[in-house]
Amino acid sequence: MEATQTNRLHPAIIPLMAVAAGVTVANIYYNQPILKDIGVSVHASGSEIGKVAMFAQLGYGLGMFFLIPLGDKVNRKRLILLLSTLLMLTLTGFSFATRLYQVYALSLFVGLFATSAQILMPMAATLDNVNRGKTVGKVFSGILVGILGARVISGLIAGWLGWRFVYGISAGMVLITAVLLKLYLPNVPPKFKGNYLGLLRSALSLVGEFKILRQAALLGFFTFGIFCSFWTTLTFHLSNAPLHFSASTIGLFGLIAIGGALVAPWFGKLADKGNTHRSLLISVAMIIGSVVLLKLFPYSVAALVVAIFFLDIGVQATQITNFARIYALDEHAHSRLNTIYMTTYFIGGSAGTYFGLLCWRIGEWNLSTWQMLLWGIIAIVIVMVSKPGAPQHPEGEV
Repeated sequence: MEATQTNRLHPAIIPLMAVAAGVTVANIYYNQPILKDIGVSVHASGSEIGKVAMFAQLGYGLGMFFLIPLGDKVNRKRLILLLSTLLMLTLTGFSFATRLYQVYALSLFVGLFATSAQILMPMAATLDNVNRGKTVGKVFSGILVGILGARVISGLIAGWLGWRFVYGISAGMVLITAVLLKLYLPNVPPKFKGNYLGLLRSALSLVGEFKILRQAALLGFFTFGIFCSFWTTLTFHLSNAPLHFSASTIGLFGLIAIGGALVAPWFGKLADKGNTHRSLLISVAMIIGSVVLLKLFPYSVAALVVAIFFLDIGVQATQITNFARIYALDEHAHSRLNTIYMTTYFIGGSAGTYFGLLCWRIGEWNLSTWQMLLWGIIAIVIVMVSKPGAPQHPEGEV
């Protein structure tokens, strides 16, 4: 679909795609605040029920690699509606689960079918070639608000009605967004004509084909790694002496991050104007500055609020700019480019979580923030060695 076709789009379609992506991806994170409640219901120990989050992430990772590339081969609207329907049925089943193995299996499928959010984003890039960065930024912000708001919403619903209503209500929300997408989402004809195995091979070949993709994926790895490391260790830091914050108070810090996610799309406008290098320098500098602030004033609530706000803006703005860069590489391979980028992105998040926990165990907050600062320095080096205004065509260089 060419840029000229954007004039015929319903004005609410991009906001709708953003809401649908957020509603979908939130399902992976609903389990985190209510694991104890689920464990009591299915008679599982803490270590057993803790694996629920792992199964949801595993399903999402599998979907990222095996399902997202299909967006280039089949009708995206039909694929999104199919995955949304399967997600709604899975969530309905989840609300009635009574055994641990059922919770494990359903968590895996929730993650798998929630990958429709990552098909919506490259589709948004296809629908508006002129304002691609701004458009992708809006949909990505929807995903981020879904991720960050899921914990707050889940805890509130579970507190009022019980954990089963979290998944029952979510099933209804997925159904509503699916109906709206069926009514308003345009059909975009697929561009890839080969078979499925050829599609996966083609996705992997993009890594060697595009230098910008490699740079963006590495940058996403380290910046999302910092994000996950921070949010993993922040809970321990805030609950320890001298702050001793309660779980409900700690959860409120997520609202600050949502504010940052809503500001980040402004950087998509910079990318649309061709200022991707400048945008990345500013956004990664924000991340580093935030970590430095955390190190200098570890127990100041005001410093924490400012650092969280700008850290989140920095991380999300980096990703939005990266999306604008990679989607400009090949108009026919948006979903496959997204597969490579997002798979590397979430591997970085897992690595950040692992090293954050390791550093906390060894040296608590002081060492954890040193780890984040080191990763921030690596990220800024990646940006600095990236050539401003690099040509958007295949390169063989490393």
